[in-house]
Amino acid sequence: MDYRVIKEGELFMLSELNGDIGRDNEQGHGLYAQDTRFLSRFELEVDGAKPMLLSSAGDKSYVASFRLIKEVKDEGAIEVTRDRFIYNGRLYERIAFTNYFPREIAFDASVSFDADFQDMFLVRKYRTGDVGKMEGVVVQDQEMTFRYLGADQVIRQTRISWDAEGGQVYTGGTVTFPLSLKIQETWSVTFQIVPMADKLLPTGKPLRFDEGLQRLEQSYEAWYADNTRIASDSPVFNELYRRGVQDLRMLTTDIGYGDTTVAGLPWFAVPFGRDSLITSLFMLPINPRHAVGTLRTLAAYQGEKVDPWRDEQPGKIMHEIRFGELVTTQQSPFSPYYGTIDSTPLFLVLIGEYYRWTGDLSLVQELRPNIMRALDYIDASMRSGSGFMAYKQEADKGFPNQGWKDSANSIMHENGAYADSPIALAEVQGYVYQAKHSLAPLFELMGEPETARRLAAEAEELQARFESAYWMEDEQCYAIALDKDLRQVRSVSSNPGHLLMSGMPEASRAKAQAVRMMKPDMFNGYGIRTMSTQSTGYYPMSYHNGSVWPHDNAMILLGLGKLGLKQEAEQVISGLLDASVHFEYQRLPELFCGHDAGLGHPVPYPTTCSPQAWAAGTSIVFLQAMLGLYPDALRREIALSPFLVQGMNQLEATHIAIGGGHLSVRVTRNADGSTFSVEILENTTGYTVVE
Repeated sequence: MDYRVIKEGELFMLSELNGDIGRDNEQGHGLYAQDTRFLSRFELEVDGAKPMLLSSAGDKSYVASFRLIKEVKDEGAIEVTRDRFIYNGRLYERIAFTNYFPREIAFDASVSFDADFQDMFLVRKYRTGDVGKMEGVVVQDQEMTFRYLGADQVIRQTRISWDAEGGQVYTGGTVTFPLSLKIQETWSVTFQIVPMADKLLPTGKPLRFDEGLQRLEQSYEAWYADNTRIASDSPVFNELYRRGVQDLRMLTTDIGYGDTTVAGLPWFAVPFGRDSLITSLFMLPINPRHAVGTLRTLAAYQGEKVDPWRDEQPGKIMHEIRFGELVTTQQSPFSPYYGTIDSTPLFLVLIGEYYRWTGDLSLVQELRPNIMRALDYIDASMRSGSGFMAYKQEADKGFPNQGWKDSANSIMHENGAYADSPIALAEVQGYVYQAKHSLAPLFELMGEPETARRLAAEAEELQARFESAYWMEDEQCYAIALDKDLRQVRSVSSNPGHLLMSGMPEASRAKAQAVRMMKPDMFNGYGIRTMSTQSTGYYPMSYHNGSVWPHDNAMILLGLGKLGLKQEAEQVISGLLDASVHFEYQRLPELFCGHDAGLGHPVPYPTTCSPQAWAAGTSIVFLQAMLGLYPDALRREIALSPFLVQGMNQLEATHIAIGGGHLSVRVTRNADGSTFSVEILENTTGYTVVE
């Protein structure tokens, strides 16, 4: 990565590798909250020059550290360290200077600040709009405050304070410390930077740097302790899992309805529909409670009316919500924006899967009104067309395509023509089937047998229509979509792989679909491509037409695990594990290019998000697939059918929250190398383990 990013709560900080936010930078560096850049400059100089970068570290998701020097050749140097974190609505940064000249040295240390309060859409040049104006900078003793009055009449402020005396503040937001250090003497200053607005205030009192960092680290330790813990003899898997769980803690936020995950950094640090739902689905094996905040958040913003400006319809689950000035002044439709076809059925899928893990019917009952509205929206969508759930393209104001592959060229016929809408994506039909199939018995439990029977019948009817319309016999897989004329969009793609999770495909076709995705034109050695190399639109450096997305592979992997297709599952896991070691801190990115693994390394995609929530959750799906772990609260059973990838001979998973307790297991490869023994270390779930 060519940047460093940290996040905690609503705040995130994006900077250059040396820790700076340069003046007028084009990369969008800054300190952000509520889709607003509250700090647009943060530059360090020694005697008027930038120190040279020695190292830049971000191995802890919540701390960034930088080491720099200002050197005079053959004489000595001033070493500079910068350490930063965010806690309770404040950015803390400690800058330390150490004299490594063989004599006492005098120099000026300067730090320059600015705040432009730009909406993130403006920073990214995604939109233009009418905005407010700066109201100036107020300087007090060891403090400066930038103030802005938005077009929405909201006052936004950035307060910067420091704990060292003797700083001289100059016009333009620069504070300079005249220093004189003895040989190997160190001097430091800590800055606290606080973004403030009507609904954005720091919590708690300011803390000393070390105390704040200690509390932040304790919150991470509590997070680890509350989630499933693993140990294996594969250092690569151990590190990928640890990294994923750590990044998911970093990407957690609460906008008033409980913890949920944002989509990814740097540009998607807000709750989404699809992204947050899929991430929560992936997180069920580490703690199903993580799904609750996501479900309540999305229920709170469920569509209530017909609003073409925001693609809102009654019962629809949002795509994305933003909080910046362009949204609050209604110059942007993201308040929230509802232009997604899959969030609504995925909302229902997550409810069904949450119950399977927990047996918690009370949350289902709480969300029953939202469930009914979501079902009504889905049924209305299906009645209005071909009997499949479809979307119309609205490229002028929202997204041209409204599945997870939402780029303009992602749904392409084999002749290279883009499919005309309404477009009915294959995987969306699977989500609808899974939603209705899993909710039917829950309505039975809630004393609504007629609704239960209706949902079960509708699922079966959809299954029959789907098999007739989507199967491509010559390719031995399903089409990615149907276009407005109900013609198959015959690109071979990864989308139908999501169907395996739903349980909708007929058994022999499910197997054929799995086999098709593992052929060399689809599987590049590191993962399953989004599009076959034999398809007209294939382009390995594209966003959606030939790249490899870890989360896409994880959705497919959930289905491979359910179907007991261990060979294919092992191939997917092994490929992504091999890819992970080539990325910084073994962090799987949002996506990488689809070039063949014969190159010897995965080719990075140039503008990928990292960290990204559903990519971080992929390692948890690895764990679930290797354990063959699928709880069923309805039967009070836990299916367990494990395998281990090559190079791993033992895997232990403890404190897996299921039902009313926890399950802990150890899987060991037997001497024959191909069979595995399972030891139940703990089972307080109240469910029976079925191997």
